[in-house]
Amino acid sequence: VRQYGRIADNRFLNSNGGNLAAYLFALSQNHRSEYDNIVNAIRQVVPTFREFELKPDRINADQISLQWFERGSSYLFGPHQLPDGLLRFICLATLLLQPQEDMPDVIIIDEPELGLHPAALLLVGAFFRKVSLSKQIIVATQSATLLDQFTPNEVIVVERTNQMSTFRRLDEANLQ
Repeated sequence: VRQYGRIADNRFLNSNGGNLAAYLFALSQNHRSEYDNIVNAIRQVVPTFREFELKPDRINADQISLQWFERGSSYLFGPHQLPDGLLRFICLATLLLQPQEDMPDVIIIDEPELGLHPAALLLVGAFFRKVSLSKQIIVATQSATLLDQFTPNEVIVVERTNQMSTFRRLDEANLQ
């Protein structure tokens, strides 16, 4: 994600996010509404974020990287200057706010809360809820903040005992 990538690698967001800059560039050109939603989500988490600078490299036009500006500054930041938590949030926001036709039918995410500020986690929970109306989302988490975004009957607990996993839905009455 922090390295240069091929600008042509933009048909879908790769599972490792390695083509994030190329994919965001394609969205900015062809799906402006979704791109703007992603940028606005980032601004909700980091109010100083202004905009990405998504342009092909001047020397090698086949390459692109995730560069960006802060509000009130003309200094161009590189991908190595993005905090890990913000970079993770940008990847999640891009995955969950991309055009429906580009989105996979099943999304599996392990511990999305890692490195995220609680305010960012609240947004991610809202994105999960919205996307779950049309796609299947499976999320593994240990975050009470994230779990609080869902009703007990939306949560499945996995318990491992005697080398066997059992799956059960939470019972709201028992939780009271």
